[in-house]
Amino acid sequence: MGTAISGILGAFGLSASAGLNAYIPLLIVSLLAKFTDLIKLSRPWDALTSWWTIGVLAVLVLVEAVADKVPAVNHVNNAIQTFIRPTAGAIVFAASAGSVTEISPVLSLICGLLVAGTVHTVKSAAVRPLITATTAGTGGPIVSTVEDVVAALISVLSIVLPILMLIVLVLLIWALVSLIHSLKKPTREYN
Repeated sequence: MGTAISGILGAFGLSASAGLNAYIPLLIVSLLAKFTDLIKLSRPWDALTSWWTIGVLAVLVLVEAVADKVPAVNHVNNAIQTFIRPTAGAIVFAASAGSVTEISPVLSLICGLLVAGTVHTVKSAAVRPLITATTAGTGGPIVSTVEDVVAALISVLSIVLPILMLIVLVLLIWALVSLIHSLKKPTREYN
């Protein structure tokens, strides 16, 4: 029972990190499944451990990391990622949950799609426009770097320590809500 709960928590964490960066959680799952016993992928998800898949994912991580830091290009990248991030979330949820639970693959795909899609939507429709507006676009590369680090951290914790990942995720959501709230407050003028 504990393994199943950890597996579900991990699947939710991995799909949430796919909403920030589609390829980081896929690459981390691929590498950890290939080189460790921390995660074991069932068929057909074991295809993620092929050298070709790992190589393609590594290139895609680099491409997205660069594209997301360049002003104007990042907006095009986010538009393209609207379809890719939820799909990546669905794949990583199904791959990780299927290895430790008997959850229906269709339900796993739907859960991953919804979680990653929600994270991506909040990021693209609320957080990024607010950061762009309040920093005149200069905050984009910094926020993108933080998102990549958070996606990697959440991905690793989702596999290694899913309970800790849940705590970190709750703290990050609280920090994000606090940041948005503080940025939306009107500034007072003192005479």
